Amino acid sequence: MQTSEERFTKKRLRSSYFTVIISISLVLFMLGLLGMAILQAKRLSTYVKENIGFSVILKDDVKDVDVVKFQKSLDAARYVKTTEFIDKDRAAKELTEDLGEDFVDFLGYNPLLSSIEVRLNADYANPDSLSWIEAEMTKNPRVKEVFYQRDLVVLVNENIKRISLVILVFSVLLLIIAIALINNSIRLSLYSKRFVIKTMQLVGATPAFIRMPFVLRGIANGLYGALIAIALLMGVLYYARQKIPELFEIQDVQMVATLFGMVLLLGIIITWISTSLAVRRFLRMKTDKLYS
Repeated sequence: MQTSEERFTKKRLRSSYFTVIISISLVLFMLGLLGMAILQAKRLSTYVKENIGFSVILKDDVKDVDVVKFQKSLDAARYVKTTEFIDKDRAAKELTEDLGEDFVDFLGYNPLLSSIEVRLNADYANPDSLSWIEAEMTKNPRVKEVFYQRDLVVLVNENIKRISLVILVFSVLLLIIAIALINNSIRLSLYSKRFVIKTMQLVGATPAFIRMPFVLRGIANGLYGALIAIALLMGVLYYARQKIPELFEIQDVQMVATLFGMVLLLGIIITWISTSLAVRRFLRMKTDKLYS
């Protein structure tokens, strides 16, 4: 039958494990939230860039068959995501709707030209790429001119770079803080077992033998903490989907699953390394230092 002292000791151990698991789960949850923000920012950046494009204004005497061939060649280009042909009649109709009056009737003819609207792949939606694409387009005998908003392209790319830099710096700082917090929690939980560790060492147990049960317990704590963090992240995703469904139109399910896997792996690796280092520290500590 267990004594009251044994029951008290077991209760303290369970409380210690629970505290460590909760600490780990909260830290991993914060890292997971940051990871989700980074993924969403990346997807949003790609979405914005792929809505950047240019208009290829065609010459008035270009034949329909040549237009089709030219559009197909654009579709096959590595920098093109989508193309859309807009004939002069459709262009006139859209401009009439924007102006609120029929300018064709006023002028007596349609001065607009047919065009092909080109949307770029995200990697090419930058000023440098657009410059050489424009130069390449203007060499084509079917093309009268290429039009795009250069200032808008520059502004979008500069803002994306600034935001990416801020997120990167914040991510590194949070990761360092997270590792420090988890490491400190594990060291505090092992502090109460420092005499057990030293006793095992004094009776001849090898460092690997002493370290193994503590490392396994640390890995288990990391696993439990990561699973709790993933459950919390799934709750946040569900809530966000209800409140802002538009964001999930560009959500990559595979990337989210990868993020959850990284949270799980990070929880295991950090606790494994932190536990090993903490046990090693107590093994190297002199006996008289254990009482301080």
